[in-house]
Amino acid sequence: MTRDDSSTAGTGTTGVTTAARSAESTESPEILRYTAFSDDPAGGNPAGVVLDATGLDGEARLAIAARLGYSETAFLTAPPEGLGAPGRAFTIRYFSPLAEVPFCGHATVATAVALAERHGPGELVFATRSGTVPVTVREEGGRLVATLSSVEPYVTDVAPGDLAEALAALDWPAADLDPALPPRIAYAGARHLVLGAATRARLADLDYDFPRLAALMRRLDLTTLQLVWRESESVFHVRDPFPVGGVVEDPATGAAAAALGAYARTLGLVTAPTTLTLHQGHDLGRPGLLTVELRDGDPRAHVGGTATVLPER
Repeated sequence: MTRDDSSTAGTGTTGVTTAARSAESTESPEILRYTAFSDDPAGGNPAGVVLDATGLDGEARLAIAARLGYSETAFLTAPPEGLGAPGRAFTIRYFSPLAEVPFCGHATVATAVALAERHGPGELVFATRSGTVPVTVREEGGRLVATLSSVEPYVTDVAPGDLAEALAALDWPAADLDPALPPRIAYAGARHLVLGAATRARLADLDYDFPRLAALMRRLDLTTLQLVWRESESVFHVRDPFPVGGVVEDPATGAAAAALGAYARTLGLVTAPTTLTLHQGHDLGRPGLLTVELRDGDPRAHVGGTATVLPER
C-alpha cells in the first residue's frame, strides 16, 4: 500500500498534525497491527486495531490512523445498550489517514480475528455508522476465518457525466469497459463505483489522476472505485483506488467486496445461493483472497476471509 503524501496538501494536513500532537500528549492506547484477507503477513490489507478506544476523540483517532498510514484503523468502544452479549458486542469506528469512513470490511475482519484470538471464536456484533454488522468467526484448517454480514445493500445508476469524469481521471477509454458489467454505484455499508474492465491487462494498468479522482469521489460520496475483471462466472479480480482516504490503492477491500456482491445479484450476473471469489492485491505485490457469499432469501452480502498479525516494524 502506498501513501500519496503530496496529495494531502490543502486537505487537512494541518488538522492531522494538530491531532497528532494531541494524541501524543495523552496516554497512548495499545495498537494492534493485522493484515486481513491473507494468512501471510506479506499479503492482504494491513489494518490498525485499537481494542479499547475509550477516551480517544475523533482527532486523536485520526492522528493514530495517519501515523500508521494504513488505509483504515478500527477503534472499539462500548456497544449501544442491548446490542449483544457482554464481550461480544462493540461500537466500532474506522479512520483512514485523512478522514473517518462509515464502514470498512478489512478492518472489521482484522478486529474480529483479534478478538477471537483473545476470547475464542463465535458470534460478534458491531455497531457501525452504517448500521449493525454481525460477524461469525470460526476455526478452519488451523486458522481463524471471519465472515461479516453487510447492512442491506442497494445499487443505483451513475450519471453519464460522472462516469465520463471517472474514466478521464483513470485515463481509461470507454472502449476498455466490459459491456457485460455496466457501471453502477453499489452500497453495502459504503458507496463504491463499480467499473468492469474488458481485459486483465486493462485492470493491471492503473495510473490515475489522484486529485481529480478524489474530487469526483468526494462529490459522489464514494469510498473507493471497485475496478473489476471477471475471469469466470464466480471469480473476479479487483482493484480499489482510495484517494479520498489518502491512499493510492487499497490492497483488499471488504466493503467493496460486499458492494460487488450486491451489484452482481442486482444485475442478474449470478443467482443466489452462490459464492464469489475475489482476488485482490496481486498487482501491488500483496495478494489477498476474499469470498462473498450470497444467500437465498437474504439480501445482504457475507464477506469472509482470514487475518494474521503483522510483525513489529
